This record gives sequence, C-alpha cells and structure tokens, in this order.
Amino acid sequence: MSSTRGLHHVTAVAADPQRNLDFYTRVLGLRLVKKTVNQDDPFTYHLYYGDELGRPGTAMTFFPFPGVPAGKPGRGQPIETQFSVPLNTLVEWEARLRDAGVAFSGGPSSGQSDRLQFTDPDGLPLALVAEAPEPAEAAEPASALAIRGFAGLTLASHRPDSTARVLTELLGYTPVDSNAGVVGRFKSQGSARADHIELIESSAMGQPGYGTVHHIAFRVPNRSALLEMLDQVQAARLPCSGEVDRFYFRSVYFREPGGMLFEIATDAPGFTVDEPAESLGQSLKLTAEHEPMRARIEAALPVLEG
Repeated sequence: MSSTRGLHHVTAVAADPQRNLDFYTRVLGLRLVKKTVNQDDPFTYHLYYGDELGRPGTAMTFFPFPGVPAGKPGRGQPIETQFSVPLNTLVEWEARLRDAGVAFSGGPSSGQSDRLQFTDPDGLPLALVAEAPEPAEAAEPASALAIRGFAGLTLASHRPDSTARVLTELLGYTPVDSNAGVVGRFKSQGSARADHIELIESSAMGQPGYGTVHHIAFRVPNRSALLEMLDQVQAARLPCSGEVDRFYFRSVYFREPGGMLFEIATDAPGFTVDEPAESLGQSLKLTAEHEPMRARIEAALPVLEG
C-alpha cells in the first residue's frame, strides 16, 4: 500500500502579487522558481517560491487575488506554516525581521530558542523552526540563514479524530509525542524534512481569503504511486478530483473530514521541465492550453519587478 512522503507544497492566498514577491524573496530569501498562472483562473498569477529548484518539501505557492477580502485562519484550515532554518540562527533572523519592519513573537529575545512566529504582509501565520541538519543533508545551505524548506504545519480541525485517521491510515503519518495544547503530533515516515503535522481542535470558524492557506499537498514519487493513492482516497469515500495534470506535477485533490483541502502530488517532472534551472522564475510560463491566450493573459496581469 502506497503512502505519502511528507509535504510537497503549501498554497495560500495573497492580496497583492508584488508585495508577496518582495516579502518571500527579499525578506525570507526564497527563490521565485516559477511565474505562471492559476490553471483554473488563467488571468491570475500562480507564484512558486522555494529552494534553488523548488524541490518538493520547499515550495510555498500563492494565488494573488487583488480585491479578494481578508481571510481569517480557523477551523477547517492549516493555521501555521513552519519553515526549517539552521540551529542558532534565530538571533540573526530576529534582526532580519526587525530591519524589515516585521513584528514577531517567540525567538531568543523572549527566551524561546527553537521557534520564531510572525505573519506575512497579508496576515498569513508563519514560523521559523530551528532544527539540526538531517543525516541525509550533506551540508548546510550556502547562506547561513537560508530556509531549508518546510518543517511542518499546524492544522485546525473541528473533527480532529477523523483528521488524524486520514493522516495515519491514508497518508502514512505516525503519531509522536504531542506538545501542550496540541491534540496530536504526527511524523511522515518517508521524508527527512517537511514531515511534522501538529493537529489542534478549534471551534473558531475559519474564513477563506487573503492571509489563509488554500490547500496543502503531500508528496509521492511518481504517477504510479499517485494512482495507488487515488484508489485509497476513493475507497475511503472522500470527495476527490480524480487525477489532475498540473504540468509540473500530477495531483489528486480531496476534502478531509475536518474541512481542509488536501492534495497528493508527484515529485516529477518538476519546475525545470519548461525552463533551465539558472533562469527559473524569470519569465511567465504557460501550459500548452493557455499559450494561445498569452497576449490577453499578459495584458491582464500586473508587471512584477525584481
């Protein structure tokens, strides 16, 4: 039986694409690895950030919808996205955020040495988690402060027992020791990083909009594994999309009992399928379906600087 191998990507909603680009590249230091469009709404950007190649487990993506109302994190949503950074770097990260005018809590200045919490310009809750390098990582990133990828997520569910069963029985996560205030903490068995899920019970209703996560994706290596997972999703009678070709990966979307939209996505082919690694994110890339619409799409999209 197939199972997932940790997080693939996290997709959230933003209000302004330029502000979003500036924050995630200039403040957090991620690379814009793909500038494309929402395949279901091609007159809206879909921006992907990550490590130098946007590898699975590092890709933070956004639908910037100018004019969309503000959202409210709450039940039925992932409510905190956590990035992994090297040990003993949170003092420097505090200084970096302070210089950028970003308010934060936790961190060494408050006596909390392992986690620094803040929000992006749209109010999306984020955290930097200081972690030791995994054995599979040959060396730390070239930059001493560089985000390695995801550390994990905190999910808010009004049916945490049902959500936990999806994580364990379908997605292959294993329960581990929980922190205070956390219903359950789970670890992926197939990933060295991007592997922890914290599950909390929340009675506060979430509201979609900018500053909230739209969906989270779990990784599988290839299409064969994806189709096996599709069979399992259907056998569990969860509402699902069937197989969807997203060009950079293939996906299955489904709604878990706690209200969150989950996706299962393949590692391949990745973001270098339509442009070389050295120029990732520099030009607008469109699928064959949308290429005939390029002139209209480019006229509708705001120009991004930097």
